[in-house]
Amino acid sequence: MRIPKHVGIIPDGNRRWALNNGLSKEKGYNKGLDPGIQLFRLCKDTGVNEVTYYGFTMDNTKRPINQIKSFTKACIDAVEMINNEDASLLVIGDTSSPMFPKELIPYTERRTIGNGGIRVNFLVNYGWTWDLGSSSGATSQKDLHKVLKSNDVSMVDLIIRWGGRRRLSGFLPVQSVYSDFYVIEDYWPDFKDEHFYEALKWYDKQDITLGG
Repeated sequence: MRIPKHVGIIPDGNRRWALNNGLSKEKGYNKGLDPGIQLFRLCKDTGVNEVTYYGFTMDNTKRPINQIKSFTKACIDAVEMINNEDASLLVIGDTSSPMFPKELIPYTERRTIGNGGIRVNFLVNYGWTWDLGSSSGATSQKDLHKVLKSNDVSMVDLIIRWGGRRRLSGFLPVQSVYSDFYVIEDYWPDFKDEHFYEALKWYDKQDITLGG
């Protein structure tokens, strides 16, 4: 089976999961932590070289304060969970904003955790316009990638989105230009190993031409 080198993860549906389970919306974010570490280990075991998690966006910070506090804490906890694994870890987002959690500042320079290995990126207080903000004057995809704030992130081969939505929501617009996009109807807190394996099977059948 052809394994994608870089997998992007959009873990959507936390709030809808909470409502379906009789909880307030902010209660859903914490339920995404165990799936996150479980998926990390599956990526590592199957030979994926890099994985990027979509934590929260600058647009997400327009939500009610109780939700903001909840998803911010979930991102902090998720990064700290990966910090106990073997990985090469990086957090990417607008650190100049008060919405960026100060606890994650030390991770905004890539660091080797444990024995290193699989590259893990978290997008936290991320915005695609922020990422592209310094790209004025770039004349090619190669030039654009050089000036991206996310320039330490490689091209994404496969993006998997939970929660049934068919949109990228601003996820790494340059790195995802040729990504294959797989949608899972189940909400992120209902993650199952089979979701990942089915996505890999689907990806293995795609015709990868990169426009050629």
